Amino acid sequence: MYCLDDYCYELPAELIAQIPSESRDGSRLMIVQRGSGLIRHQRFTDLETWLRAGDLVVLNDTRVVPARLLGNKESGGRIELLVLHPATDSNPYRCLVKAKRPPKPGTMLILAGGVQARILDPVVAGQSRVEFFIEAPLLDVLERAGSVPLPPYIRRNGQPRTHPESMGLMISDAQAYQTVYARRPGAVAAPTAGLHFSGSLIERLRAKGVHYATLTLHVGAGTFLPVRERDIRRHRLHEEFFDIPLATANAVRAAKEEGRRVVAVGTTTVRALEFAARQGGVQAGSGWCALFIYPGYRFQVIDALLTNFHLPGSSLILLVAAWVGRTLLLEAYAEAVRERYRFYSYGDAMLIE
Repeated sequence: MYCLDDYCYELPAELIAQIPSESRDGSRLMIVQRGSGLIRHQRFTDLETWLRAGDLVVLNDTRVVPARLLGNKESGGRIELLVLHPATDSNPYRCLVKAKRPPKPGTMLILAGGVQARILDPVVAGQSRVEFFIEAPLLDVLERAGSVPLPPYIRRNGQPRTHPESMGLMISDAQAYQTVYARRPGAVAAPTAGLHFSGSLIERLRAKGVHYATLTLHVGAGTFLPVRERDIRRHRLHEEFFDIPLATANAVRAAKEEGRRVVAVGTTTVRALEFAARQGGVQAGSGWCALFIYPGYRFQVIDALLTNFHLPGSSLILLVAAWVGRTLLLEAYAEAVRERYRFYSYGDAMLIE
């Protein structure tokens, strides 16, 4: 139950989605029913059939920041920075630092857009504090000079792709790797389950009587990090900033009291809701969440989970296994491989009732 190897599976490389579906809601949708163990194959637009009037759908409205900066050391060597908490830290900022040779403290950097910065600390575990010499807010600087930090399994040649349903307009990952309801900048990775929602689907569900609430959890770079402890109970999750408005806490409380389902869109939404319910009932507030959910966890809030297909041995797949059970989860993943579903960030989705 607690061995990491029990949550791994074989995935052909060609099933790792490199680009999104032709339309946001054009992906496939696997329905997994916990009680019966039934697995059904649908399209994401069929979500209208599976959500009920009165359901409360909770969305993570974080916005991905182009937090990746490329440049050179003053000596000439190439360097790459990823600002870890661009919206919640202040100058200096903690960054992931990637270079052929780790820069020493005091090293000056010349980054994209003419941005200058300085390494302050020794690079430990790939991280250091970096001081930026800027006059505008860092978020504004990143919007001008940064690029979207795509997951390492997505390969790019630096060129935008043509979206087949965009009437010939060029759409970049900066647009595709962002939910249509993203509002609050601060994430360095997308809450990918939400990428499937189009504005029109949201409105059709609303017309059916589905309710919505939003929270914010700024997804961090740690979401890409594998669990390295063989005994998963020893793993420690990275911290991410969250904020749950009073209106959302009240909406969740009302849904639970009235027997309506709370449907979480994405694992980040699950962790924020469950973290906020530690004292009983979802409480409004903000802070830092490092809740690690793995099999054996007792859920307090959610009644259904909409999520993508996740990396083997990741904290994300462990959360899903905690919700659906290891055996049914691996059956569903094996079925997805047989049926040639698309995996990971730009891949297909599953709804676990």
